[in-house]
Amino acid sequence: MNRRSNGLVGDWAEAQRREQRQREAQAGYLRDQEWQQRALQRDLNRSRYEQKAARREQREAAARRRTEELDARVEALEGLLASGCRAPAFRAGQLRRSETIEPFAPGQLAYPVAMPDPQQAQYQPQGGWTPHGRAQAEAEARSRFERDRQAAQAAEAERLRQLAGYQQQYQQWADARLREIRQHNAEIEEMGRGLRDGDPGAVVDYFSAALYASAGWPDGFPRQVAASYDAGARQLVLNWELPTYDTVPAAKSVRYMINADQEKESPRPVTQRRALYRDLLAQCLLLVLRDLFAADEFGALDSVALNGFVDDHDPTTGRRTSMVLGTVMAERATFAGFHLEQVNAVTCLTDGLRGQLSSRPDQYATVRPGRVPEDVGQGVVTHGGDDEPDLYAMDPLAFEALVAELFRAMGMQAVTTQRSNDGGVDVDALDPTPIRGGKIVVQVKRYSATVPPTAVRDLYGTVQDTGANKGVLVTTSGFGPGSHTFAHGKPLELVSGPELVDLLRRHGLRGRLGDGGTPGAGARPAGGGAPVPGPRTAPDSADGPDDDHNVLGMYWSGEVALDVCALVCHGNRVLDDDHFVFYNNPATPDGTVRALVPVAPDRAAVQVSFDALPDRADRLVIIAAIDPVTDPDTDLAGFTDAGIRLLDSEGGPLDQLAVSDGRPGETALVLGSFRRRANGDWDFVTGGKGYRGGLEELVQDFGIDVE
Repeated sequence: MNRRSNGLVGDWAEAQRREQRQREAQAGYLRDQEWQQRALQRDLNRSRYEQKAARREQREAAARRRTEELDARVEALEGLLASGCRAPAFRAGQLRRSETIEPFAPGQLAYPVAMPDPQQAQYQPQGGWTPHGRAQAEAEARSRFERDRQAAQAAEAERLRQLAGYQQQYQQWADARLREIRQHNAEIEEMGRGLRDGDPGAVVDYFSAALYASAGWPDGFPRQVAASYDAGARQLVLNWELPTYDTVPAAKSVRYMINADQEKESPRPVTQRRALYRDLLAQCLLLVLRDLFAADEFGALDSVALNGFVDDHDPTTGRRTSMVLGTVMAERATFAGFHLEQVNAVTCLTDGLRGQLSSRPDQYATVRPGRVPEDVGQGVVTHGGDDEPDLYAMDPLAFEALVAELFRAMGMQAVTTQRSNDGGVDVDALDPTPIRGGKIVVQVKRYSATVPPTAVRDLYGTVQDTGANKGVLVTTSGFGPGSHTFAHGKPLELVSGPELVDLLRRHGLRGRLGDGGTPGAGARPAGGGAPVPGPRTAPDSADGPDDDHNVLGMYWSGEVALDVCALVCHGNRVLDDDHFVFYNNPATPDGTVRALVPVAPDRAAVQVSFDALPDRADRLVIIAAIDPVTDPDTDLAGFTDAGIRLLDSEGGPLDQLAVSDGRPGETALVLGSFRRRANGDWDFVTGGKGYRGGLEELVQDFGIDVE
């Protein structure tokens, strides 16, 4: 029997089916979400793994590069003698100077002023004019032409006057330069005659020059000689400075430790390092002998008595002194029979030449020299030591002449200026190098105290007034942070006393700073070479406190180039100029704050020993400024996503500190400051104050004198 539904059951069943479908759809949605979440997590894990792998590869590659650099350094030291023997021998002709003078170049003054064309000044008739109108137009054209002709003639007369004046100045300079070159070459000829006659002074000067100009002697090795010549025995007796023990790398290799995320140096075995150093000393002594005999084109030497010494701290007394580590007396005939590129250096020196070599050179165990220059009795000539002229005591005119000679030795044209109306310029120089060369004005300050910033500012005004390409300030003392800050990004070079001494020695000239060869107050030692700003990173060997320290690693996005600096302050004032750590002062005097070479992902780094900071210091301020040399036309708008990684002494992360982004128009910014609390702890306070006047304006707010 069939029964008809009343509809309620059907509705209930339909509702059940809809609910079932909703549950199934919800379950499917949840499954999709879970799948997407798992896929996202897989992508994140893969990205993290790839980033970690990329960082690992980067650090491993950096460790391999450092190991390769160590291997290359050792290989160069082991092959010093062989490579030195392949270098060309020194000849007296190298001391001669070419008499070719830079030709007169008047620039635009060489071209006559263009005269007006009479044809173009003639009246051009046009239809419809009356005879009276035509006559008036012709008269105006003639008058206009006459005015133009007179103006052009006046301009041509002025050009000829200026040209004659410049030509006269050039001729005076060229004549003086030519006289100087010919006098120098005459002195070289006289030295050649002295060498043939066995004159002790000529012999010592010539062979000292041969050693200083040796192409086989590495640039980083010391060059200091004391010599005398025994004319009767035709023997040159000399003491020559050798490289110190730290020339041989203490590390053998570098490897990356994954778990600690840092590089670790493997030390070179002491016995291996000692053997390398002993072999290096033997190579150096043999190379000096080779350079001397090879340079003897005049037959002045029958033998050489050579003593090799190091200038370092005596491990017994702790005092700096000269210690002889090798000595040898070589006859020309005997030495000529050696093939130096094939010998074992130690065996050749000790057995072949019967010389002496320290058995423990790493401990500076000395040997007794066979014959020293003082034994000769003909007077000892010293280059590079304490007998060099004292720059502090030098006559001011002689000092300016020495600086001019230095610029000429560096390949430039240079003359001292007259004492009156020189506009604050002591030496006029011209660098003939294309593109980067040009006119250079040089000021010379024979100071014992730090040069004030006003002198640097005055030099900049002189550069602008004279239209020079560059200004160079040379001093016997040094410069403070205010001077370096003002000069940063401008066409100025600051050459301190130690840099000047190093430049003189590199170019065969002589000079020292006082009895100890040290700069006056405020001066900072720096590297040599051409006058350039000092190094931007603290040297690895800098002395500093032996305490726990932290590393502040700065990072940011964008391509903007920044100088990151630190100021040790009491309140809002830096303690003194020496506690402003920046590109020309890479460390405080006590070493508690120093610049480091950054390691990725950091783009700048500073090492700080917070517990060892001076008691009066209660703030360490970190600042950043646009590098005007790299990015002269940019601002801090591209300084974004910035922060400071606070690391422990082993490189382990402790905290990550956020700093403010840069703003358009600003070129310097206070990133933040670490402040000492009453209990001795240090807290970080974010900065954010920006400056439109760059580093110069910023540091003035903290008491640095840039005026």
